[in-house]
Formats: sequence, structure tokens, C-alpha cells
Amino acid sequence: MDVADLKTFEVVLRHGSMNKAAQELHTVQSNVTARIQALEQELGVALFQRHARGVNATPAGQRILPFVARISKLLAEAESAAKDDGTPHGVLTLGGLETTMALRLSPVLSRFAKTYPDVRMVIRGGTTESLLRQVVDNQLDGAFVAGPIDHPEIVHERVYTEELVLVTSRAVQSLKELTKVPDLRTIVFQLGCSYRQRLETILSGMGIVVAKPLEFGSLDTIINCVSAGIGVTLLPRGVVALAAAAGRVTVHELPRSRARVETLFIRRHDAYVSSALTAFLAVARDVSETKR
Repeated sequence: MDVADLKTFEVVLRHGSMNKAAQELHTVQSNVTARIQALEQELGVALFQRHARGVNATPAGQRILPFVARISKLLAEAESAAKDDGTPHGVLTLGGLETTMALRLSPVLSRFAKTYPDVRMVIRGGTTESLLRQVVDNQLDGAFVAGPIDHPEIVHERVYTEELVLVTSRAVQSLKELTKVPDLRTIVFQLGCSYRQRLETILSGMGIVVAKPLEFGSLDTIINCVSAGIGVTLLPRGVVALAAAAGRVTVHELPRSRARVETLFIRRHDAYVSSALTAFLAVARDVSETKR
């Protein structure tokens, strides 16, 4: 099985088009088609279904995709390891919760960029569930997520501890008043956000049945909707500190058992830890200790 064929397979699947794959690979479409056909003949199964708009992966194609990602990652790690002389350089692709990026990562990234200018950082936002999946699938070198995490392919370390608070509009001055709000809505990130799950548990424990949640991908949008009285949310205290100080929202403290959440840095247990990642984690730990 040729590695170049597997790479071609991954690019075709990602684009859903032989022509677009050829453009990314800087070749002609006939070469892409020939490689896919050779791979299909070797495996003895069809990997794509052809249609007028492009191609879709067959069940067999979907099944081999994780292996292709792992092989590609291993090859990239082998190259990185060979070139890694202990001086941080190259590309470091990390993920983070929107709240972590807003509250914690700016000083880390600023110091890291000044100290290690030869490393190109790529940061992707997401929910705990989506970031975990991307780390497992070798799409990220690591990610900051909300704990707890228990996955056989993941190792983790605690980096930050956050205090979560329930956030409402200024009109709601106590948690008891929430029970009187008709058709209460939660304003949350997409499904897979651990804060969202915890908020639902807290409200359920108060005997509050909420309407269908409103989902947004922007932290600012969530805070603005809460401020306008559209619903309630659960966020780290530091994220809403400015909005609370400006009188835009009310912050309600929760019992420690419900409020405390650990932010973990996760990575695959079998992934190569580059000098760049080692240096980044050292900076993150140092900044975290300084702020305590």
C-alpha cells in the first residue's frame, strides 16, 4: 500500500472532488483518479461513490480513514523527530475552549511567540467533545478542554482551575427567581460543551425545566443574549467579570462542588512530544503558576 495513494485518498475525501484534490496536490485529475483506482484494486473494494457533483466515501472508505490519518500523523512525527534538534521550531497545532482562549491563552501565546519565534502556532476553538475527537484523530497536537477526561488513548494534565458561575440578566437578582421565569432558555455553545451539560444538571436539580437551548459559537454573542434577558448561561467567572462590572449581567455563585472545574491539556499517549510542544507547555505552566 503506497503512502502517496493514502495521502491522495485523504485529500479526495476531504474535498469530495477529484478535481479539487488535484489542485491541492499540484497535479492533474487523471493522476488522482489513477492513484485512487490503484488503491481500490489493491484493497479489492470501492472507496468512493462517484456522482455528478463529485465523490462520497463508501462504508469501506470511511472505515480506513482513521488509519490513513494515523499513518499520515506518524510520518509527519517521524520527520519532525528526525529534524528536532532540541530547538523549538515548525508548526504546532493546538485546540482550546472558547472560554480558555478568551481568559487564559493570550499571555501564554504572547510570551511563547516572543521566546520561540521559529514556531508557527495554529489555534482552533471548539467544545470539549470536538477537541477530544480531533486529538484522538491526530488532527491536533493537543488541546485545552474541561475535565474530567477518561479516554484510553489520551493523557492529560491539569493546567487551570476555574470557578463557574451562573449568569443571568440584571433583572434576575437571585437563583430563586429563576424558578419563576416562564419558558426559561439556556444560552450555550454547541452540543458537546461540558459547561452546557453542567448547566442542564444544575437547573434540573433546582426543579427548573428549560425550553430548547439556544446555541451560539461566539462567547460575546452568548453574553449579549444573556444581558438582553433572552436566557441564562454558565461560564467561568473571569470570562464575565467585565460584563458584570459594567452592570450588564448578574453573576450568581454556586456551591463549590458544582462551581469548580479543571481545565486540562490533553494529547495522545503515543504521540511524539516535540521540542515546540514541550516548550509551550513549560510556558503555560509558568504563566499559570505566576497568576496563582
